[in-house]
Amino acid sequence: MSVRKLKPITPGQRFRVVNGFDAITTDKPEKSLLAPLKKSGGRNSQGKMTIRHRGGGHKRRYRVIDFKRDKQDVAGTVQSIQYDPNRTAFIAMVEYTDGEKRYIVAQNGLSVGQKISSGEKAGPEIGNALPLTNIPLGTIISCIELRPGQGAVMARSAGTFAQLMAREGKFATIKLPSGETRLILVDCLATIGAVSNSDHQLLVSGKAGRSRWLGRRPRTRPVAMNPVDHPMGGGEGRASGGHPRSKNGIPAKGYRTRSKTKSTNRYILERRKK
Repeated sequence: MSVRKLKPITPGQRFRVVNGFDAITTDKPEKSLLAPLKKSGGRNSQGKMTIRHRGGGHKRRYRVIDFKRDKQDVAGTVQSIQYDPNRTAFIAMVEYTDGEKRYIVAQNGLSVGQKISSGEKAGPEIGNALPLTNIPLGTIISCIELRPGQGAVMARSAGTFAQLMAREGKFATIKLPSGETRLILVDCLATIGAVSNSDHQLLVSGKAGRSRWLGRRPRTRPVAMNPVDHPMGGGEGRASGGHPRSKNGIPAKGYRTRSKTKSTNRYILERRKK
């Protein structure tokens, strides 16, 4: 994986850094694994805007991803590594020995022609999904389940990974990408290896238009608003705006919003870094 810095032949390309897409092997998605993707523009069922700064953007089709990896003890071959407009990571198209095709989130180092599998009999090799109880301690993992059979919910975005630290009884200790250390049932599945496209964090849009293509609308700085519009609005001249907070008045930048009485707090051994 690599990135490319463009020559500044236009103002929008002066600081632009784009993905080299070295790992991508095809630009045509598998038609049987595509689904329509409807845009809401940040509106709810009443048509009222509930999320600001959303709307527009290029039309996309959803790639149906196999997060559950429930096709166990059946070998599959990686047919291609593809770009997915709906996520930061690349995806891999896998064809199993019975002819079924599925998309999975591609791990770093996954290559075309590689054999992968899932289940208790699978080996701890890149791309294989197996229960935490069968994974050697210290292994780098990603696409982790929180409840057995739920499907992967953690460490799914580009370049992310977690580490299996310890096992005791029915729980395994996992160090997550955020820095949080928590307990997860050893029956939960995880995939070996870090998620692909780790260079995603180095990309630079270069111009506001690219954000519009991604469906993001312009955002007004709260300090530039009037007191009626935002808690940080108003003041004479270039007033800083007081304590940083949201439009609803909830403090930001360090204020913890997680409930102290949440039932799953007992599984968190160490909170994420501030």
